Amino acid sequence: MHVSIDLNADLGEHPGTTLDEQIMPFISSCNIACGGHIGDELSVRQTIRLAKQYEVAIGAHPSYPDKKNFGRKIITIQPRDLAESISEQILLVKRICEEEAVMLHHVKPHGALYNQAAADRFISELILNVLKDITPGIFWMGLAKSVSEETAEKNGYPFIAEGFADRKYESDGSLRSRSLAGAVLSGNEVIDQVQELVLNKRVKAENWMKLEIQSICLHGDTAGAVTLAKEINQTLVRKGVDITAV
Repeated sequence: MHVSIDLNADLGEHPGTTLDEQIMPFISSCNIACGGHIGDELSVRQTIRLAKQYEVAIGAHPSYPDKKNFGRKIITIQPRDLAESISEQILLVKRICEEEAVMLHHVKPHGALYNQAAADRFISELILNVLKDITPGIFWMGLAKSVSEETAEKNGYPFIAEGFADRKYESDGSLRSRSLAGAVLSGNEVIDQVQELVLNKRVKAENWMKLEIQSICLHGDTAGAVTLAKEINQTLVRKGVDITAV
């Protein structure tokens, strides 16, 4: 049976380093920080140019507008203001993509916004409405087996179901909070989880749980991310898996 998977990473989050350039050869799509939690026009353009060079599919990675907490906390904000901020962030990436003659492939929310959308129908529908308004038909990447996926399916909107290489799962399919011990995996734990997700369509939470994914994320800020990206890529290729964008 032919197996393919998209391998993605959240990039544009480490200005002044060569991290993005080191990870690019091993991934098939990237999610570019666009000003909500970090990033600006310069960093977005640099990352888009790298993605173009390495033929990596480009995604916008909008967040709660909260640089102080790196977009990892839910903040109090009026829904209209949140929708406007998400729109502005995505449109920044879209405009620079057009200027650099590449396509915007998908949108993947970041941090607290991603996790909230995975559990909260109101936030999922807010994101969906933004996408339908400004980037109709562009893929929405979100947590597999979540409210995000249900909302997209119910509305016939194209969705990429995502799993995580380096995060521990809870038995309801959510990701373990970073504030808890063991939330972030490392080393061989990551390689093992990737193989289970891609080859066996399951993940270990408290018990084994079935999980169908189309893309798998490695966080750029995970310890040893470049080495892990290379090892994940090589392990999957050795197993006959094609690494390609959806």
